[in-house]
Amino acid sequence: MYQLSKIYLPLAILFCILITGIAGFMIIEGYSLLNAFYMTVITIATVGFGEVHPLSDAGKIFTSFLIITSFGTFAYAISSLSRYVIDGEMQQYFKVYKMTSSIQKLENHVIVCGFGRNGKQAVLQLKANGQKFVVIEQKETVSSSLKEQGMLFIEGDATQEDILIKAGVDKARALITALPVDADNLFIVLTARSMNPRLTIISRASDDNSDKKLKVAGANNVIMPDKIGGAHMASLVVKPDVIEFVDYITGQGGLSINLEELTFENLPEHLQNKTIRDLEVRNKSGANIIGFKTVSGEYVINPSADTKMIPNVKLFVLGTVEQINKLKELLS
Repeated sequence: MYQLSKIYLPLAILFCILITGIAGFMIIEGYSLLNAFYMTVITIATVGFGEVHPLSDAGKIFTSFLIITSFGTFAYAISSLSRYVIDGEMQQYFKVYKMTSSIQKLENHVIVCGFGRNGKQAVLQLKANGQKFVVIEQKETVSSSLKEQGMLFIEGDATQEDILIKAGVDKARALITALPVDADNLFIVLTARSMNPRLTIISRASDDNSDKKLKVAGANNVIMPDKIGGAHMASLVVKPDVIEFVDYITGQGGLSINLEELTFENLPEHLQNKTIRDLEVRNKSGANIIGFKTVSGEYVINPSADTKMIPNVKLFVLGTVEQINKLKELLS
């Protein structure tokens, strides 16, 4: 991260030279503040303009001292400031400042810890679904790639509490930790859960024994990529068309089909506590209700039309992008 500290020293040097010159001319020659400032500038810049009035012997000695001491330091300060601007460091600083401000404004967003293979796939899905997110990545080379792609990111160690604070963990709605080391993921889960009890946490795990530990630490879901990948490949042998169809409707086979969840809180007030029949999802949008999650967390396939939409339940709706968008418009 670029900081203004690179120009603090040259700015301090310029300030000291100006103050010394102004004070000297005011005390020795009795100049006004404006005249003393003018004399200091033309002296250290060696532009060769005339004095405000002829200098006394003491004034000449002071001016000579000012020229000798300021010549090299003034040149260094100006060259440092010029290099800071010409090399693009100032522009880079403001880009980082803008990104930091954008991250601070985030609310109800997702934090992705680690931009490896799993983290990258998570980010692709979040982007495809229009979700707000910020990535935490420790490797400088990976951070450079994130910068080029224009993503919101923080370069740092996600296991550190201050980094999670910078990512807005207290205002986030979910955290995905996809680091390759289970111990790091465990530490992140523990820290994030203590900082935000309402946070939905999804963690990656490599070791079979890490699954239970991560859930005890506070993870809502634990994903084991190797196990899921192997099971998925075997399923493609046993029942290929079924698996490909499931991939298709869940978005892995393309974005032409959407499987969305509809919560009680998403419904307009006049549709809350109504039955699925009253929602008329199929008639109004063309989408289909294929599943229902009860208050106790049980899943019901093809729920009956008499099923009521009460607090803490969810509907699962399947449809094309156009149908889902139309449904969202009807319910907004």
